[in-house]
Amino acid sequence: MRLLLDENLPKRLKQDFPAHEIFTVRDKLWNGINNGELLKLMLAEGFHALLTFDKNLQHQQNFGRYTLTVLVLNAPINTYAELTKLSSQINAFLATGLLSPGPVVIKTA
Repeated sequence: MRLLLDENLPKRLKQDFPAHEIFTVRDKLWNGINNGELLKLMLAEGFHALLTFDKNLQHQQNFGRYTLTVLVLNAPINTYAELTKLSSQINAFLATGLLSPGPVVIKTA
């Protein structure tokens, strides 16, 4: 699966998803691009999902226009030490292969 880490996530998080082809916004030189444009670029490049810490994104975009899953990571802070705690949940979700367009909130138990 082809995944993109939003610029608000630590790049080190890439290592938590070895079974997937994963890039950061920085890897793609897409820093500073607004969310609507970012989703269009992702579709054009064959991405399946965006991982983000942006809790507002799910309310700002019309997901009827995008066939992407947006995994909204919900943790107290966006450090690798906190976000890596969500990685097993994310990997389990991705393993189902049931990616539907729109936001999916992944949060600590």
